[in-house]
Amino acid sequence: MLTPEQNLTLGYSTCPNDTFLFHALAHGLVKCDPFQFSVFLEDVETLNQKAKSSVFHVSKLSFAAIGHLLDTYALLRSGAALGRGCGPLIVARPGMKLENILSGRIAVPGLWTTAFLLLTLYLNKTPEMIPMTFDQIMPSLQKGEIDYGIIIHEGRFTYPEYGLIKLLDLGEWWEQTTSMPIPLGGICIRRSLGPDIARKVETLIRESVEFAFRHPESSREYIASYAQEMSPAIIQQHIDLYVNSFTIDLGEEGVKAVETLFSMARECGAIPDSTMPVFAYE
Repeated sequence: MLTPEQNLTLGYSTCPNDTFLFHALAHGLVKCDPFQFSVFLEDVETLNQKAKSSVFHVSKLSFAAIGHLLDTYALLRSGAALGRGCGPLIVARPGMKLENILSGRIAVPGLWTTAFLLLTLYLNKTPEMIPMTFDQIMPSLQKGEIDYGIIIHEGRFTYPEYGLIKLLDLGEWWEQTTSMPIPLGGICIRRSLGPDIARKVETLIRESVEFAFRHPESSREYIASYAQEMSPAIIQQHIDLYVNSFTIDLGEEGVKAVETLFSMARECGAIPDSTMPVFAYE
């Protein structure tokens, strides 16, 4: 019989990068002993907000959210979305100017998203935002309900279909400023579970990612079931953009990028100071 610690709840997003990398773990294609996972799929900002109440034992979270939750959650080194050329975009209707952004209505895909944090770092202040789910932002811009939008995920590829223009790639800004890959989201585990369980869970996630790379065709139906509005080409672009060697293991470069993001965010007051270690174990 499983102990409560071995029956773990796992939350991750419906985005193709997450369904791709977690497919094997969720479907028993990697041996999960001694754990049993109860899987829940949500929008990433919903996961961020649920983490305030520690709803899941293990959860995908935006790095911005992780910065607020280090007392209760710790980061694992596998499963992260971190890379180059994959940051959020500031988009608008033709004729809008980036220099006027602070006087406009700005929509973000959640107040605890890394997209919101990066805009705060770029502006060096916390502007007033209109939070909405990421899939509502481009239609709202198209209708004139908002003036500027910070878009993520497959929006990088589809914003021209809404008649929108790119004003700034916040990922490019980050890379030019820091010379580092951009940390977008990571997999966290409750600190209360302890480092031994964290190590074992991290190993299972790494095995699931490695299985996904070896057998990319096995997860196609699962991915498509949560991405019905995306073409197969867009799904593949999404996976190629957000799943890479950092997803297997952050490594020294990835760890440094995360630490730099948190340091810059604390310096401008976007996340609280914390003495807790970022990672679940050393």
